[in-house]
Amino acid sequence: MNAPTVFSVLVVEDHADLAANIADYLEGHGHLVDVALDGVTGLHLAVTQPHDVIVLDLMLPGIDGLTLCRRLRDDARSATPVLMLTARTTLADKVAGFAEGADDYLVKPFELRELELRLAALVRRARGGEQLNRLQVADLVFDLGTRAVQRAGRSLSLPMLPLRILELLMKRSPNVVWRREIEQCVWGDSPPDSDSLRVHMHTLRAAVDPPDLPPLLHTVRGVGYQLKAPDVPPA
Repeated sequence: MNAPTVFSVLVVEDHADLAANIADYLEGHGHLVDVALDGVTGLHLAVTQPHDVIVLDLMLPGIDGLTLCRRLRDDARSATPVLMLTARTTLADKVAGFAEGADDYLVKPFELRELELRLAALVRRARGGEQLNRLQVADLVFDLGTRAVQRAGRSLSLPMLPLRILELLMKRSPNVVWRREIEQCVWGDSPPDSDSLRVHMHTLRAAVDPPDLPPLLHTVRGVGYQLKAPDVPPA
């Protein structure tokens, strides 16, 4: 039988009783827990203290959860897995969380055992990768720390917005990513006309899929885009 996954976790939750219940439960199961009751403190602890995983409430004083997650990914270049907590249940809310870099989503109220299981799964997934800050699909490699991208050993130069799209597609690979999720990731709630995304995807495809290599980036008509290894069946 496999040994249980033990991890360090930062809980950013402004409801003091809920934060205490989460901390007590996880500490009682051998995990190390830090708690922040507002977004500013949470961001400070997230960038100054090492954690295996972060539990992040969506509605926070100071800095809300979506902004905090985005700043972790874009400014701090952190690849620490994030599980977002929220009372919101709509698809749009979930899309917004994933677009800002969340790795999982749990709707309140929830069972503490389920929270622990989801956190352990995120930690195992992160530890199972070659590096915590490295994405790879076939021979395409994205170093999240340096923002360097290589295909078949060749360095690729990409503008900021196609780079953000590439990160999202690689994190979701081999799943198809809807157009609206990509637009939410790049432009938030104010997407431009549809031609703008098409232009950025053309830039991304030109860099990622040179003529002498098998294509990795695919258009799924009427839905969105898929980044996958050549041996993965099409959507």
